[in-house]
Amino acid sequence: MDPMESIKQTYFQECDELLVAMEEGLIAMESGEADDEIINAVFRAVHSIKGGGGAFGFENLVAFAHIFETVLDLIRSGQLAPEPDVVKCLLRAGDLISDHVGAARSGDTSGIDDGDVKEELRGFAGESGDEGGEEDFEGLDFAPMQFAFGEEEAAPKLPSVWHIRFVPHASLYAKANEPYLILRELACLGDISVEADLSRLPALCSLDAEEAYIAWNIELRGEVERPAIEEAFEFAAEDCDLTIEQAEQDLPDLPGLPDPPGLPDLPELGQPEPLPDLQAEPVKAEAPADAPVETRKEAAAPAVKEAAPQTIRVDLDKVDRLVNLAGELVITQAMLAQSVQDAGFGATSRLGNGLLEFEHLLRELQESVMAIRTQPVKSVFQRMPRLVRELAAQTGKQVRLLVEGETTEVDKTVIDRIGEPLTHMIRNAIDHGLESTEDRIANGKPAEGTVKLSAEHRGGRIVIEIADDGAGINRARVREKALEKGLISPTATLADEEIDNLIFMPGFSTASTVSNISGRGVGMDVVRRSIVELGGRIVIVSTPGKGSRFVLTLPLTLAVLEGMVVAVGDQTYVLPLSNVVESMKPSASEIEAYGREWELLNVRNTYVPLISIGKLLGVEGATKGVGQGVAVLIESEGTGRFALLVDAILGQRQVVIKSFENNYRHIEGIAAATILGDGRVALILDVDGLAGLCRDRSGGAMPAELQATGS
Repeated sequence: MDPMESIKQTYFQECDELLVAMEEGLIAMESGEADDEIINAVFRAVHSIKGGGGAFGFENLVAFAHIFETVLDLIRSGQLAPEPDVVKCLLRAGDLISDHVGAARSGDTSGIDDGDVKEELRGFAGESGDEGGEEDFEGLDFAPMQFAFGEEEAAPKLPSVWHIRFVPHASLYAKANEPYLILRELACLGDISVEADLSRLPALCSLDAEEAYIAWNIELRGEVERPAIEEAFEFAAEDCDLTIEQAEQDLPDLPGLPDPPGLPDLPELGQPEPLPDLQAEPVKAEAPADAPVETRKEAAAPAVKEAAPQTIRVDLDKVDRLVNLAGELVITQAMLAQSVQDAGFGATSRLGNGLLEFEHLLRELQESVMAIRTQPVKSVFQRMPRLVRELAAQTGKQVRLLVEGETTEVDKTVIDRIGEPLTHMIRNAIDHGLESTEDRIANGKPAEGTVKLSAEHRGGRIVIEIADDGAGINRARVREKALEKGLISPTATLADEEIDNLIFMPGFSTASTVSNISGRGVGMDVVRRSIVELGGRIVIVSTPGKGSRFVLTLPLTLAVLEGMVVAVGDQTYVLPLSNVVESMKPSASEIEAYGREWELLNVRNTYVPLISIGKLLGVEGATKGVGQGVAVLIESEGTGRFALLVDAILGQRQVVIKSFENNYRHIEGIAAATILGDGRVALILDVDGLAGLCRDRSGGAMPAELQATGS
């Protein structure tokens, strides 16, 4: 890859992180938490995006970021109050700068209309029309490592001479700061001469790509005050050693010379002769007693930063390969354990003890490897505030988004694939779920509707909920539309849960008109298919007049799971341990018939549906008699509690998931497959899918839990 292209990709990766930080800060400002730290964080994010954009010549991005940055600077200096109308404009500006970054990434920078927001920002900044030379300067093309700045005719009558020693740390580059941009800022203050100090540069074989070796000695001439120089280093002060000293002026000599002796040297910056003098001057300037104190004081700041966790960027393919290898090790360990057991070695033998220790270490290795792939759902949740703002503007509704649990971690594969389903459900919650402002007020509700997006770990899985306080699902309308489209029979008797689930049928929509938000009958069926492909489930809980809640239950990882291995006839299956509550050996007296299709199991005076896996899947040789086999009590997010009847429980183990979706096709009731220690393939059961398959076969809803005393 072209080195410049690699650097550009790194810049865009940094932009992704900066945009998240900017969005967080702007949302906090919208909530009234506009303290100095938050405002400065937003300012730094925009400033860093602008600086990197200038280095790559993204003129449209830089021009917009400049006026955005100007308004933020007025807010942080106290000259502009972060009033609601100002913050709303900043939120729109944040959306646009994200669009500019995306356009720069794709190479198409022609289709972004930011004129209205630009004018609004200029109004807050007290500007009109073109920003003038400052913005033009930011957009200039420049060639790296050419330090001939300033103009001779701009020399002041009595210039100050400053000697600056600038030694960047590695952390400065890690934060995407660029020394050249700082030097360019200094060039705006006066005439400068710059010399790169290469004395710390090692031999090529010893070069560390993440270390900083080059320092700069700078001489600045002009009517410049010290605070102006310090401001140029504002965002790099904690990541460098910086010494700023004012040279003494020899005033008696100046009047006697028609041309000051120092000025003719400026055109000779590119010649080697002045370089020894420049190297010597900072050494002379270290004589003042306060200089060492300043250097030590500013050099102490990076020491605090070193305590922060350090990170590296790794290609995802390498992580995936490591995850796959860990999975293969799990299979190999299971095969070794099976071979040791078949050979008659006991668990207390040396071989058994060694194998047990190997299993513990392997489990720890697998957990560590999987932790590398996990990411907070924050990266997905951060996209939703902008979506809500845009939809609220399009629908004319007042909407407030509440976000909880955004630090909840889940496998990156899941993160990458839940963005679209969440977007569809947020759109539906605002367009279909929330009433208009007038209707809400008429029904005694607040004018502002609320959409809540939350995530949490529950039972070894991640549960994401999208809830609104709208009108709930209009079941009569849903049934009417389903009849119109021929999705159900006119004589069908449907429970509330079944009516709610009709919205997941392909082509279903209750919208009376087609808009750019909804109405074409696509979306919710895609949502459910996407969630099912991830091994998850989606459940609807709706209360008329009070709102709806969509619950997504997803696996934490798509690679490995803890499972209970069970035997059914001549087949071996795996039940996800996160769904298992307990197991029991039922007697015939604890099983009761319920209608013609169902059997109920009495579990401590509560009846739960009993499903025979052998009957349901047609397994040869499976236990089918009442009171035979083992009942495994299952609890799921979508179906509640029920029991599965199996022949025997073979044990508990960690299994590697092999997807059916990718290698074959979706099979109802089967989530995936795995390889056991003896080399056989076992199917991983989908407990919610089994319940759905059982409902379909019986033609009715599964009976709920029943109290034994009232049955």
